[in-house]
Amino acid sequence: MSSLKKEEILNQAKAKEVRFLRLMFTDIDGIIKNVEVPVSQLEKVMENEIAFDGSSIDGFVDIDQSDMKLHPDLDTWLIFPWELDSVDGRIARFICDVYNPDGSPFAGDPRSNLRRVLEEMRTAGFTEFNLGPEPEFFLFKLDENGKPSKTLNDNGGYFDLAPTDLAENCRRDIVLELEALGFEIEASHHEVAPGQHEIDWKYADAIEACDNIQTFKLIVKTVARKHGLHATFMPKPAADINGSGMHFNMSLFTEEGNAFYDANDEQQLSRSAYQFIAGILDHAQAYTAICNPTINSYKRLTPGFEAPVYVAWSGTNRTPLVRVPASRGMSTRVELRSVDPSANPYLALSVLLKAGMKGISEAKTAPNPVNQNIYNMDQIERSANNIESLPRSLYEAVQYLKQDETIKDALGNHIYERFVSAKEQDWFEYSLSVSEWETNRYFETY
Repeated sequence: MSSLKKEEILNQAKAKEVRFLRLMFTDIDGIIKNVEVPVSQLEKVMENEIAFDGSSIDGFVDIDQSDMKLHPDLDTWLIFPWELDSVDGRIARFICDVYNPDGSPFAGDPRSNLRRVLEEMRTAGFTEFNLGPEPEFFLFKLDENGKPSKTLNDNGGYFDLAPTDLAENCRRDIVLELEALGFEIEASHHEVAPGQHEIDWKYADAIEACDNIQTFKLIVKTVARKHGLHATFMPKPAADINGSGMHFNMSLFTEEGNAFYDANDEQQLSRSAYQFIAGILDHAQAYTAICNPTINSYKRLTPGFEAPVYVAWSGTNRTPLVRVPASRGMSTRVELRSVDPSANPYLALSVLLKAGMKGISEAKTAPNPVNQNIYNMDQIERSANNIESLPRSLYEAVQYLKQDETIKDALGNHIYERFVSAKEQDWFEYSLSVSEWETNRYFETY
């Protein structure tokens, strides 16, 4: 997005009859939060004078440290294409960084934390880190009361068309809304599972790419509801079908160009690319807690449903954790296939960049690529190829996270401590619950 000056924003707000402003930010769980103010406060907003109670946001601060400030990123100014239902006029938004009252960045703000890790990358001689995400989602029907039901919207499959893909019109409207907001859409299609969909757009630099993911989620949910549907980014909302992923296509740049490309290498990959891959593989078990942060995430990360569970890499082979797509030159990139759409994108990209940069700084050697179908290997074959598995539960993933200083440093103490505390509480509550499966299995037998 192009840089805008305050005067331009004021003029646009007046010309487009903006009535309200959403000041959006993201909490540690990846949930979009916002403070809404009337457009009369626009100049005050752009002077960083809007305060809020940080103690009311999960994982932020305690009640005795509650005052926080929102600093809008003026480059994220965006006027939503729809009008308010109750009054004439539109809603605009800024995505904000969270600051302490003394003017310092708040250590618990995921967006500011990503800025910190990016600055470390620049100190190491790289200029840019790009991300192209591939988020998937499910569409369920709303019931007669407007509440989400458990009924999928269709029984379509991969690349199906209407009438099998009943969500085609909804998905098309989502694309039109996104394009109106400046997204360059590259593909939109039905995914493998019934009711599952994917929309891909052009890559962007790290911060903007994560902002786009959060905006995308908001647009998808809003448009789906207008079609009488509920959109969910829950990784595995239904048993016995594929779950939803959010593949991360990552590339590093220097002033000379794409740092992952080397025309003289057999695979046209640079030393930095191999080292980055090595770092991504080395820290996979630990960052899985961040990239797959819910108990439900691990219902997706199981063999047999196309989700990558084996720590290896390859080129065209889609069964390992990491894949290097065929494109080269400026499009050379490393694709991590385990991330799911419940992940906080700012935190996920922070830990992945840190892991990859660790591989570069320590000149790690990537293992040999695995080009055969890992899903068809037994445990003996996987062990012979030194292929480990990702954690099987959130509890196990958090234990790996606790032991990995590199990934902990990528989060910073504040986010790390509150993230672990929240996930351990989730696991404790989950452990106390009695599922329908347990009742069906044991109630009459014992």
